[in-house]
Amino acid sequence: MRSFDFTGTAEKILTSDMVRLIAGLHEHKGKQELFLEANIDELKTLLEVAKVQSTGASNRIEGIYTSDGRLEDLVRQKAEPRNRSEEEIAGYREVLTTIHENYDYIRPRASIILQLHRDLYSYSSGMTGGEYKNSDNIIAETDANGVQRVRFAPVPAWQTEQAMENLCNSFLQAWDDNKIDKLLLIPMFVLDFLCIHPFNDGNGRMSRLLTLLLFYKAGYIAGKYISVEMLIEKSKESYYEVLQASSLGWHEGENDYVPFIKYYLGILNRAYEDFESRIRLIQDRSLSKSSRVRLLIDRQVGKITKRELMEMCPDISKITIERALAELVKNGYIKKTGMGKSTAYYKA
Repeated sequence: MRSFDFTGTAEKILTSDMVRLIAGLHEHKGKQELFLEANIDELKTLLEVAKVQSTGASNRIEGIYTSDGRLEDLVRQKAEPRNRSEEEIAGYREVLTTIHENYDYIRPRASIILQLHRDLYSYSSGMTGGEYKNSDNIIAETDANGVQRVRFAPVPAWQTEQAMENLCNSFLQAWDDNKIDKLLLIPMFVLDFLCIHPFNDGNGRMSRLLTLLLFYKAGYIAGKYISVEMLIEKSKESYYEVLQASSLGWHEGENDYVPFIKYYLGILNRAYEDFESRIRLIQDRSLSKSSRVRLLIDRQVGKITKRELMEMCPDISKITIERALAELVKNGYIKKTGMGKSTAYYKA
């Protein structure tokens, strides 16, 4: 069975490029308290928006959908789930809320991961959560001709429980020893979790929930205000590429963690850049709300939608954004393209 040597592996992959990535995130972490202390009211709005975005994005990656309106109602507990997809969305909401409110007190032991998986399926009829897989699973892809190819064969079902115990015990020992940077340790753990693939269903969503939990525990909390899951969704082709690259040779202990680590640290860095940018925009009281909309369009390369503007400025009402867009179109500053949900705007 595969063993887990986090400290030894981390020493081998701590290249100069990796050090620069980690140093940049340390700098972001050092500044985050200043942003958090200065913008209490606005942060509450960003938090609520990120919860909706995270729940929607993480489920969409797995092919689980509902309408935007239903998604918001489910996340804000204004509606009960109507079908299997919405049951799974409601379950994700529950685990995400648990992590947001209790991350300091959640220690990622194998038994705790089972409990979180149980709660992920707490609304799902006919599906069992909180139990390891009872049959072997594979990670496959289907080509344009409909031919399925096995991309990775995870740990067999009969070895899963022991593999999870070994993984969590080794991880927690490395975490407590504090000899390697947790920014290296967390993506390594997540990759190993995905290679074990311990559940019949929900492995991808659980990996993203565990990612948030561990980043929060390490003090990197930008993901509470900027949806890390949505950033992954927007770059999911790259995500699957690095997952495949870093899983090659995993069973033999010869895999290369670097592509997966760099991807994850890049996502976290983007979350911090977005977080700091939005807070600075909110802090600039000299700008009117319509001026802030114009500034966001100025900074955008290519098209931007009304929904994206609402996500970037959750403290600005939909009506105010619509008025600002209409005025900018009228003045010829921006142009409108598409219709209905496909409507977008770009600088003239």
